[in-house]
Amino acid sequence: MNITIRKASERGHADHGWLNSRHTFSFADYHDPAHMGFRTMRVINDDHVAAGMGFGTHPHRDMEIFSYVLAGELAHKDSLGNGRTLRPGQIQLMSAGTGVTHSEFNPSRTDPAHFLQIWIQPRERGLTPSYTEWHPRPEHDAAAKVLVISPDGRDGSATIHQNADIYRIRLTPGQSAAHELRAGRAVWLQIANGELDLNGVQLFTGDGASTEDAGVLTLTASKPTEAILFDLA
Repeated sequence: MNITIRKASERGHADHGWLNSRHTFSFADYHDPAHMGFRTMRVINDDHVAAGMGFGTHPHRDMEIFSYVLAGELAHKDSLGNGRTLRPGQIQLMSAGTGVTHSEFNPSRTDPAHFLQIWIQPRERGLTPSYTEWHPRPEHDAAAKVLVISPDGRDGSATIHQNADIYRIRLTPGQSAAHELRAGRAVWLQIANGELDLNGVQLFTGDGASTEDAGVLTLTASKPTEAILFDLA
């Protein structure tokens, strides 16, 4: 199985003082023709937001946008009437569709917030805007692999308007998880923190890895590890 690595140190970088962000794919002022996205995925931003700061109200359309909180808190408000404060391990997903405005702020006065911001293209343009969330249940605490986003919202997952199954990976040292990739699909694995072996390839915090070869992927952690696995059409 051929695995391509996107090293953390090779990502784009933007430091705005209140926001320190690493870009896996081209975003804003960072442009790399070799890294414009992967299948339907267009953005993976690794964002650190200073206390009391955040993204003011701004518009989006025709994009599935979700945030996975790693540390601190993220306060979300949008023109659909949603107002939520998310905590580590929780996910919010906004389908921008025909158009929506939103803001994302760190409500803490003392602590930074850290989250992954992901953009995926929807299956079609002009959808009705919507909002959905995923919150871990007690039985997920020890689960190595949990479905968090899917097209049909099965198993309590958040719902995305795209043929994409997205899993949270959480492993203790020596623990493993497996994922079978079917023919015609592709996997992107993003390491949020930690260190693991992916079919003989060592990955560290901030690294990404992808493959379009069918087969079984085996992930084995050498340190406590949290990651997101994207199974994409």
